[in-house]
Amino acid sequence: MTARRLIVVSGGGTGIGRAIARRFAADGDDVIIVGRRAGRLADAAAEINAQAQRAAVTELTADLREPGQVERLAASVTRSGRAVDVLVNNAGGNFAPGQPAHLAGIRESWRLNVEGNVLPVVLLTAALLPAIRRPGGAIVTISSVAATRGPASYGGAKAALHLWSTHLAGELAGDGITVNVAAPGYVTGTEFYGARMNPEFHAGRARQAPMNRGADPAEVAGLVWYLAASSARFITGQVIGIDGGALIVRQR
Repeated sequence: MTARRLIVVSGGGTGIGRAIARRFAADGDDVIIVGRRAGRLADAAAEINAQAQRAAVTELTADLREPGQVERLAASVTRSGRAVDVLVNNAGGNFAPGQPAHLAGIRESWRLNVEGNVLPVVLLTAALLPAIRRPGGAIVTISSVAATRGPASYGGAKAALHLWSTHLAGELAGDGITVNVAAPGYVTGTEFYGARMNPEFHAGRARQAPMNRGADPAEVAGLVWYLAASSARFITGQVIGIDGGALIVRQR
């Protein structure tokens, strides 16, 4: 029987992160989901555990923008002495939608999106890096099609993760750790768009891709699962889009 892997998924309480946790648990892996909202995490863990046959899903609460909380989280994850087989950096979001008209608003937009999208990834990865399995570990970061087509502060923050990931891939290749990015386009069934989501908004987003639909969170989870699989050990330093061809349209 294949040994159960240990998977850490940030932003694992809802949407894409929850789907990723569910996919790994379905494969028999033990999963730790991380987030700021204890209630959502507990709900996700209970739901996935009710479906999993032999995996265990547990939750840890932390604000990954805060070094002290990240350190405490890393200590909890590594207390058992198990290596972390897969780290999925999914926490993030657009924390400043809209276009500020004044310098103070522009500054705040960039600050919020860099703090909310870059810091959770960089800090959590740095804290858990000593525990990542060598060789055989995998780090997968969830980015966005916005990294190549805006909006500015959110897209810029996601684009920073692309460069960070490719640099890290080079540093860790000798240790047998892969580092890749999954960059979704429009994904349905998440909280990302909040109150803006309605049938008209959905239709407009769907039309951005030639397939005329959004991705299901389970489809993004499938890509992440593959990038962490033993059959993908020679894939590293890559940014892989899952956007239904949205960038093809952009390039025409």
